[in-house]
Amino acid sequence: MIDEPKFRQVVAAALRDLGRQVDTVDTDAFDWKLTEGVLSVEFEAGGVFVLSQQVPVRELWLSAFSRAWHFRIGESAWLERDSGQPLAAVLSELFSRKLGFAVALSEPPLS
Repeated sequence: MIDEPKFRQVVAAALRDLGRQVDTVDTDAFDWKLTEGVLSVEFEAGGVFVLSQQVPVRELWLSAFSRAWHFRIGESAWLERDSGQPLAAVLSELFSRKLGFAVALSEPPLS
């Protein structure tokens, strides 16, 4: 298992990258905020997506649409522990569904 300082470093880089990507989505339908270990997106029409680090289990947890996903570091991407789906694919689908137009996010770095 990756040690805690390295995990926190990887998460910080991933969340910064995802924040930059979310910021480029051409809409005013949401506001996003990055705090230590947490990326949150609040939609003007209601609803919040929260991606947060879970240090003890070395996972990123995503909450959206009253559901939760748990992502672990894979060989080349953050992968959902039950389905194996990459983080970017899940987030892209959720943003697309919420906003009503296609949103394509890329995988954040693992280093």
